[in-house]
Amino acid sequence: MLAALDFSFLSGEVLRAFVLNGLIFSVQLTLIAMVGGIVLGTALALMRLSGKRWLALPAAAYVNTMRSIPLVMVILWFFLLIPLLIGRPMGAEVSAMITFTLFEAAYFSEIMRAGIQSVPKGQVAAGYAVGMSYSQTMQLIVLPQAFRNMLPVLLTQTIILFQDTSLVYAIGAYDLLKGFEVAGKNFNRPVETYLVAAVVYFIICFSLSMLVRRLQKKIAIIR
Repeated sequence: MLAALDFSFLSGEVLRAFVLNGLIFSVQLTLIAMVGGIVLGTALALMRLSGKRWLALPAAAYVNTMRSIPLVMVILWFFLLIPLLIGRPMGAEVSAMITFTLFEAAYFSEIMRAGIQSVPKGQVAAGYAVGMSYSQTMQLIVLPQAFRNMLPVLLTQTIILFQDTSLVYAIGAYDLLKGFEVAGKNFNRPVETYLVAAVVYFIICFSLSMLVRRLQKKIAIIR
């Protein structure tokens, strides 16, 4: 079986022609969903911790709903239903960016909520004692510490997000995995291209995991 494998067709030219654009889109999707997810997730976390039911309940419902549904189903729902609501078609790439941002916000929200709660309450009280408002206390005292505490976890979730970008195959978006798939079909070597794709995903994610681990050690030393 292994003797029948032939990787000779995977030249630099082939990778540039079929895989590079997919890799670029996967990275773009990851970065956009990470930034948008952290911003929206932080807002959701603050809503849940506000102590106001009219803010906490909708935020909790959103987070729990998103975390209870498989991502591939959310991708399909947004891709199929949003065009019906807005009355015009939406590209697979744009739909994927919106979907991943909204979906990942639920996970980033829980990470940020844990980070905010890890900040000693005495610091919040100190902020109020010097005349700061709730928003000022969160912006100047709590959130900077929460981001620092949760940075390794946020980056780990981003690595998982990069892996999940392969699910956009369900709506036909051209990501890294799709690039390898197209190359395999063109050269009639699907097994080889899927094996190489697995190796590429492993190298990228393992390298990023090592960087996160080093960052985590540095943060632990600072503490």
